[in-house]
Amino acid sequence: MYTVKEVSEISKVTVKTLHHYHKLGLLIPGGISESGYRLYGTPELERLQQILFYKELDFPLAAIKQLLDGEPDRLEVLQEQRTQLVAKAQRLNEVVRTLDISMISAMKGEAMNPKDMFSGLAGEEEWREALAQQEQYLKDTYNYDMLGSEPIEVEEMNAQAKEAAHFMSSMAESLRGKVRHDDSRVTGLIRNHLEFMSQHGHSFSPADFAEQTRFFMQDDFHREMLESQQTGLAYYLVAAASAYADGEQAIL
Repeated sequence: MYTVKEVSEISKVTVKTLHHYHKLGLLIPGGISESGYRLYGTPELERLQQILFYKELDFPLAAIKQLLDGEPDRLEVLQEQRTQLVAKAQRLNEVVRTLDISMISAMKGEAMNPKDMFSGLAGEEEWREALAQQEQYLKDTYNYDMLGSEPIEVEEMNAQAKEAAHFMSSMAESLRGKVRHDDSRVTGLIRNHLEFMSQHGHSFSPADFAEQTRFFMQDDFHREMLESQQTGLAYYLVAAASAYADGEQAIL
């Protein structure tokens, strides 16, 4: 068992903070010594570690207590915390990259490309504003609420937007390079894109994706979005997605 002072030295959390956690019921000592000192064992150290991981993710103390009081599996909690911390690290790396580019531009006395100025910095308000036109169109035309009232998971949205931009620009580049729609390079792009989306909670079969691209081509709003990026992209995407779906079906 460790005293509160020893736990403070091990964890770099102040004694005052540990006392505060005790008062909140967030981290209750495993026992009290005969002299009245708080004592902490391995379960308490593990809980403190999880508390600190959640604090790195900016969770409020009340939310952390609620999460941990449900007696979740420790490994499950750690895995989820790791996933969230990796996502945060990726976003911060992107912010640092934006900062570095900004510093270089400032030292050279050059104006920064507006498209690069806010990379990694988009928040929920910015996303709702950016998607407002598409959201309103889908509501008016198809009675479909794309975003809903739930908070937007900004880091996840940023990751998916980055992937979508990479995929579409790669497809447009293939079209400009006159790469056949059924070329292995193009089908590889589609395969990687669908795998990414599946890993991020949006699982599409090749047939589903082909159907989605046909919707994009037939719908004026979405077709114009694609065609504004590269003339013929909507049609190229349909042909490529259909070829990929046919190829996957043939394998089965």
